Amino acid sequence: MKVILASRNPDKLRELQALLGIPGLQLLPVSAFQVPEVEEDGDTFEANAVKKARITAKSTGHWALADDSGLEVYALDMKPSVYSARFAGRHGDYAANNRKLLELLRNVSDRRARFRCVIALSSPAGRCRTVEGVCTGRIADAPRGLHGFGYDPVFIPAGHRKTFAEMSPEEKNRLSHRFRAAWAARQAWGSLLSGPDLPDWPD
Repeated sequence: MKVILASRNPDKLRELQALLGIPGLQLLPVSAFQVPEVEEDGDTFEANAVKKARITAKSTGHWALADDSGLEVYALDMKPSVYSARFAGRHGDYAANNRKLLELLRNVSDRRARFRCVIALSSPAGRCRTVEGVCTGRIADAPRGLHGFGYDPVFIPAGHRKTFAEMSPEEKNRLSHRFRAAWAARQAWGSLLSGPDLPDWPD
């Protein structure tokens, strides 16, 4: 089954290809299709994921998968949340986002945080369903590690001492919020995504 990933982020494409691992699933990048840029203006991860998946599916005539994910920090009233990618202003400036986060948490003892990921799957007709994954942890005092992307250098998952960026991709992929959402997607939609292309959700 052909499914379009409604993201132009190559890091997400690589991770989701590895994490889903569903036989028969062809996960294709949205950059290979004529799809308009989707403004992520929802106030929840679910709203953004559904919007991206639905618009991509309707534009391409293929099933589409989208995720929206981010970091929630307890001491910051669960921010940056849906603004994670543009926390410091410019979208995707990972270093600036991490600097701002660490500055806001300077001298703050409560370092608890969690990553959340919502994955939405839309049929070409625009009918959507979602799953979610969560990874709890804490924010480090300074960036550490060279792997990963986003907030990986400052996020330490619960029960571990290393940041995501200090872990190998295989280590991270056994713990991450995206892994847990992908696992939920496999459980919920595995048989659908490994089968033939369908016009809509089966009854």
